[in-house]
Amino acid sequence: MLELKLTEEQQMLREMVRDFTNNEIKPIASKIDSEAKIPEDLIKKMAELGFLGISFPEEYGGGGMGEVGYCLMQEEIARGCMSTATFIGAHQSIGSNAIYVGGSEAQKKKYLTQLATGEKIGAFCLTEAQAGSDSFHLKTKADLVGDEWVINGEKLWITNGAIAGILSLFARTEKGISAFIVETDTPGFKAGPAEKKMGIKGSTTNALSFENVRIPKENLLGTDGRGFLIAMKTLDAGRLGLGAACLGVAKELLELSTNYAKERKQFDHPISFFQAVQFMLAEMATMIFNMESIVYRTATDYDLKKDISTRSAMVKLYCSDALDEVADRAVQIHGGMGYSQELSIERYYRDSRINRIFEGTNEIQKGIIARDILKKGGKLF
Repeated sequence: MLELKLTEEQQMLREMVRDFTNNEIKPIASKIDSEAKIPEDLIKKMAELGFLGISFPEEYGGGGMGEVGYCLMQEEIARGCMSTATFIGAHQSIGSNAIYVGGSEAQKKKYLTQLATGEKIGAFCLTEAQAGSDSFHLKTKADLVGDEWVINGEKLWITNGAIAGILSLFARTEKGISAFIVETDTPGFKAGPAEKKMGIKGSTTNALSFENVRIPKENLLGTDGRGFLIAMKTLDAGRLGLGAACLGVAKELLELSTNYAKERKQFDHPISFFQAVQFMLAEMATMIFNMESIVYRTATDYDLKKDISTRSAMVKLYCSDALDEVADRAVQIHGGMGYSQELSIERYYRDSRINRIFEGTNEIQKGIIARDILKKGGKLF
């Protein structure tokens, strides 16, 4: 595919994660799905290898690999298990990154270091019952009482909610939406049971409740009333990681479909002989080329500190749509076996659908892109 100009360090990272995925994740991916749980020892191994903080500077316990390195890692992990990639994304790309984006130096030293090393798991708490796509109108409240913030409310669909030790939480104050760091061992916090989902079953998703949860005044992230900007900037990076994960799954599906098409015979020929199958493979490959191009072009610009808000929306929109197309063709090429739980194709198909919904629905992404195009008079960037 695209000839990425990777540094030696980036190439070593890709190969290390690929080996880890092949040896440690792929053999248990079906079990992760059926048992709806990522084993703790797998999480521990990933933490020890630095996967849970690969993007952050070394001074905070991270790997110093930036967004390109993070995308390389997520691409390879998603080839084995989208649940595991989702767990990492919620922990690192949004849960921890909100602190990196909006936190003070003291907050980064205290909390980001714990997250980057995997000592604690992170989660990003924005969505509510009446504040999904319309996240600006969230109802969770935070009141300043003396030297403490008192938080009350509920969050829904929080990935890693029940296993997180540190939350990046968004709540309404007198000045608007603000961001806070909440440790989950604080009295008044409670995680509900895991949601039963169609896909990414190994990634735990929970409703969270906050009843008079008291946190120190200094756990405010950034400026009071300016938390929504932290949330949106954090999601820019989250959407890049999501695109990289979609890319990884799409590459895996193309490889599996190509090999199956060469082996499966009908009418005395491998089905790869037939133009109908060839066309599906060609369409899959073309979409993957585009996915890879848009992901790494945008990730490179993110590391260069460029404004990539519109482009990250494009990454999320295109890659999640393309993955669904690729997954559908993969099932079609595999026929009945693609629909059977005997092969991984069925799992990848179920896992792919959520990508058009979370981290901002694709309809929201289209709105973001359209507003920017209209503002710039039709000029893309």
